[in-house]
Amino acid sequence: MQAEVNTKLANEIKKRRTFAIISHPDAGKTTLTEKFLLFGGAIQTAGAVKSNKIKKHATSDFMDIERQRGISVATSVMSFEYKDILINLLDTPGHKDFAEDTYRTLTAVDSVVLVIDSVKGVEEQTKRLVEVCRMRDTPVIVFVNKLDRDGKNPFDLLDEIEAELNIQLHPLSWPIGMGKEFKGVYNLYEKSLLLFTPNQKITEEDVPIDNINDEIVEQKLGTKDAARLREDVELIDGVYGELDQQNYLDGKVAPVFFGSAINNFGVKELLETFIKIAPLPQEREVTTRVVEPYENKFSGFVFKIHANLDPRHRDRIAFLRVCAGKFERNKYFHHVRLSKNVRFSNPYSFLARDKDIIESAFPGDVVGLFDTGNFKIGDTLTEGEDFYFTGIPSFSPELFKEVVNKDPMKTKQLEKGLLQLTDEGVAQLFTQFGGNKKIIGCVGELQFEVIQYRLLHEYGASVQLNSLPYYKACWITSKDPKKLEEFIKFKSSNIARHKDGLLVYLAQSEWFLNTERTNNPDIEFHFTSEIHK
Repeated sequence: MQAEVNTKLANEIKKRRTFAIISHPDAGKTTLTEKFLLFGGAIQTAGAVKSNKIKKHATSDFMDIERQRGISVATSVMSFEYKDILINLLDTPGHKDFAEDTYRTLTAVDSVVLVIDSVKGVEEQTKRLVEVCRMRDTPVIVFVNKLDRDGKNPFDLLDEIEAELNIQLHPLSWPIGMGKEFKGVYNLYEKSLLLFTPNQKITEEDVPIDNINDEIVEQKLGTKDAARLREDVELIDGVYGELDQQNYLDGKVAPVFFGSAINNFGVKELLETFIKIAPLPQEREVTTRVVEPYENKFSGFVFKIHANLDPRHRDRIAFLRVCAGKFERNKYFHHVRLSKNVRFSNPYSFLARDKDIIESAFPGDVVGLFDTGNFKIGDTLTEGEDFYFTGIPSFSPELFKEVVNKDPMKTKQLEKGLLQLTDEGVAQLFTQFGGNKKIIGCVGELQFEVIQYRLLHEYGASVQLNSLPYYKACWITSKDPKKLEEFIKFKSSNIARHKDGLLVYLAQSEWFLNTERTNNPDIEFHFTSEIHK
């Protein structure tokens, strides 16, 4: 019986691929997400299609403020099947103000697709995101988008990506022309020609060729473009050779595809290659050991919390990544931080806003758990063992505002809203030491807008946010409790308590922070906090 269970578990794991799409804003990430969903039959029409019959917002952007601003501010989770492979796709916010949500999402995936705009090349946010992938050796596939526009020379673009992102590339497809001259791509991996026809519903013609010197290449491309393609392919083969899949899985080499997501061109080739080469659900480090996905006992962690996913019901969903064993509906699991057993009668799988109740889930899957306030980001569920999954960061905020309640009749709603929204990881909530002044800390200005908007529209709490002159918040600890007590006493106006009970020093400037660190060698100042502590 045990061997049977293991075989079933192994088969389920083999079927799964869990990845995130990351990019700088406007590189075409959400459009690419939709095209994947179209191939998987998860949606019938893309929200980006400009038609009166279709709502003009993307499937994965479900918050009102996202639709108004045209940006993704919360990670969306979508599951779909393609060629018997179950794909769990996490679409992340591109905007830098929501980088923290993206960083945490990267802890819940096994690989990443990075979208780069062929016109703009490498942008600031791209660098930050790739640095996080490099820290974890996460396998990356690059999709160079918007080839239907006049962009950079593909060889120059590859050089720029390698230099700026400190990552070794390996092209698996190659563009033929660009912008108005764009004729398609040559699939180096499958040795086939994909022809582009603009302004048509089906924009791809797949021409298998045994040899790139075949006459059909001239017939389809013309003499000049055929000759240039052959030159380019010869050069690429000479420089890059065959792809070493292990180097990709180790995060040392990033395969590159070229295409146009808005025209649905080159997307299928990316998806087909992805399911062949992308990693299966991987092992994870915990505080006591390494957890293997093939273990019989279930374990997983919460990497995201979202209140009011459905505005008609005041629901709160915790997003749990299954790391090992089998998750089952109505089965009791051990909540490590609270040290109590919990069970879930309505666990969900996701297609953006739509939720389907599931009976079971396996490593790689992302499950939505209806939450009544039991969960925080980083919480671990197991079948009895006590450990935490490591590496889920909480970053030191750099912008601070005091929350001023404009309607004292709504104090309870405000308290609830602040707690729930900051539990989601959108921002951090501090209370000034010795008082009750509420301070919100964020890494980006736009987060304040989102909090103010959501407090009003979801909780009916109207607030004013007043800027505070702080440069950074640092968690403070000391091995000498007396020294810590003295420091808090003398610096009380700069001390706050994080809503999780941890003490924080609010520095007015880099100079003040460095001075305090020098003057107080017994106090440790931390810039990140492992969330579960």
